[in-house]
Amino acid sequence: MKKKPNIIFILSDDQGYWAMGCAGNKEIRTPNIDYLAKTGIRFENFFCCSPVCSPARASILTGRIPSAHGIHDWLAKGNTNFEYQQGEKDNQLIQYLKGIPGYTDYLSQNGYYCGISGKWHLGDSHHPQKGFKFWRTHARGGGNYYGAPMIKNGKPYIEQRYVTDVITDNALEFLENSKKKNLPFYLSIHYTAPHSPWTKHQHPEDTFDRYYRECSFDSVPYEISKRPGWVKKLNIPVNDEKTRKIYLSGYFTAVEEMDRNIGRILKFLEENSLRNDTLIVFMSDNGMNMGHHGVFGKGNATFPLNMFEESIKVPCIFSHPGIIPEGKINRMLLSQYDILPTILEYSGVKIPDIPYIAGKSFADVLKGKNIKEKDFVVIFCEYGPVRTIRTRRWKYICRYPYGPDELYDLNSDPGEQKNLSGLLDYRKIEKELKCQLREWFLKHTDALLDGVYLPVTGRGQIDRCNEGFSFNEISIN
Repeated sequence: MKKKPNIIFILSDDQGYWAMGCAGNKEIRTPNIDYLAKTGIRFENFFCCSPVCSPARASILTGRIPSAHGIHDWLAKGNTNFEYQQGEKDNQLIQYLKGIPGYTDYLSQNGYYCGISGKWHLGDSHHPQKGFKFWRTHARGGGNYYGAPMIKNGKPYIEQRYVTDVITDNALEFLENSKKKNLPFYLSIHYTAPHSPWTKHQHPEDTFDRYYRECSFDSVPYEISKRPGWVKKLNIPVNDEKTRKIYLSGYFTAVEEMDRNIGRILKFLEENSLRNDTLIVFMSDNGMNMGHHGVFGKGNATFPLNMFEESIKVPCIFSHPGIIPEGKINRMLLSQYDILPTILEYSGVKIPDIPYIAGKSFADVLKGKNIKEKDFVVIFCEYGPVRTIRTRRWKYICRYPYGPDELYDLNSDPGEQKNLSGLLDYRKIEKELKCQLREWFLKHTDALLDGVYLPVTGRGQIDRCNEGFSFNEISIN
């Protein structure tokens, strides 16, 4: 590519890899996401770095694992000093990634006009960071779809309109602005959808009512019998069929309404002859269980924290007509820590020699070239002291202070129902995986930020992790 491509990175919030029509779900309506898959590559085995929002987003941006950037849980403090509900004022603004470069820093330094619309949730939502010149963010990172706290021109306000529509409106404003500049652009469109809340009054009622009336939700069975015995606490307890149906109706509605807004972005690109000049990436920050394994939620759906496939596997689509092969499904094992080197190489920006970069570029795959797949055959994931190594066949989960460890043969047990950890016949493979896991984390971890020593509970991080034990506690009684 001679001309630097424009880049639009669309990031959803808590979207399971299964929650797309192109992934085989016949109940959810995602025609625009499906169109992106039809005009690009859908990566079937793409994994998050941590199964919760803030750590995963920080890893996407910086190329570092949580134990090298220091964000180990969703950020409960430091995002805004704006009190929009009683008792929810932070009283501080913390730039958690201060001093740690992201790929947008390098894009900006190399002539890109960079903007973000939507969820930031990496601390201090008020002030532009990481090379962004256009900054329209959600003040906190989640919450109500109507009446959301937003930031515009550095000042907070309450947005009464449906926040998914507003995030798109702001993205379209950026795209209009970019037409006046003779620069390639990079735009992050970070939706809060389909994160909770999922009740009817939070979403367009016509869409919600259609799902509630007509959908059987066979694609997401709620099998409480498959909930592991080690689960001591549920973050989102669902005890009756009515609640389940309400939550799924809201979740599917949030995805569909986001998809409708993605269609608005595609329409703008096509009407302004920008589609062929623009790489579009669609991804979720982390996965989601909506009844899978008998739980609702992501990595902190349970305590101890979980690493279910539905928690760590995410949707991932790359589309760029004329450059990326169309209608392909790629089954390589890839991770969010591969994003920084991939985006930079794809855009023609030299990958800097900076410490703790954990991933490798798969830009050649996007350009239709053959690569050594053996370089991408193992995935690592962490959530505080819970760590996972995932190969094509095996999945080993190590819970350092809490236990229990888990080992699954995914060839014969893709639903992760038979824990082989500790069984005599599997001790050799378990030992090999554990050694490989330890060696990899030793290589890519900043010792001062190592999550294996931190009391991460899934209840939120409230300060920089190297400034004391800064995590909300949990009671399991």
